Amino acid sequence: MSTVAPGSAPAVSVAARPDALAIRPAETALVVVDMQNGFLKPGGYFDAVGYDLGHAPRTIAQVGRCVAAARAAGIQVVFIQSGFDARHLCVGGPSAPVWHKSEAQVLMHSRPELAFRLITDGTWDYELVEELAPAPDEPVIRKSRYSAFAGTSLDQFLRARRIVSLVFCGVAANVCVESTLREAYHREYFCLLVEDATHHAGPSFLADATAWNVERFFGWVTGVAAFEGAVAGPARACAAAPA
Repeated sequence: MSTVAPGSAPAVSVAARPDALAIRPAETALVVVDMQNGFLKPGGYFDAVGYDLGHAPRTIAQVGRCVAAARAAGIQVVFIQSGFDARHLCVGGPSAPVWHKSEAQVLMHSRPELAFRLITDGTWDYELVEELAPAPDEPVIRKSRYSAFAGTSLDQFLRARRIVSLVFCGVAANVCVESTLREAYHREYFCLLVEDATHHAGPSFLADATAWNVERFFGWVTGVAAFEGAVAGPARACAAAPA
């Protein structure tokens, strides 16, 4: 059995769980979540918290494969950048849950030498990793909460382009990736998680839990190779089209 996302453009079938999902590249966006120094590089925010970054080179490479495949196939790429404005006005102070539950905020409160240094606009920590530079037509949507739809222009950007399917990769699978994917489902997008191009924060069972949740309740789950193979046909067509 296969599920087909709505639309009028030509579709390709992506091998996925629980069943194949047919997406239309012209009506699909790849959402690259929080591929930033703070989450992936030594000396960054996650390193300061104590998360293992051994996965980072492979995660960056896998996300890079997704980005390259999407670009070649004419799929819109959207980068998400997580963190806070330079003065942390978007945090809201102690009256806001993020003040208490963001690990970056908690760490900065407890270690004054880190104040305004973790995933904060204008810092190295906040920047996207250099391996994944956005192209000129690829927006960087800035967010200050886990979901990339919360308080941002993401939904407007997608709907203006008649996007109906979203492919997700990035970090952290069980936090910002899953939060954004869940909200996308509630906004009527067809959601596809590229399981081996994401990584979790915390124990390894959380990655399995996210994949299970998505597969069972919120969308479809695939792998990098399956995504690449599915969109390779449109990519060849784009390459062959006259300039």
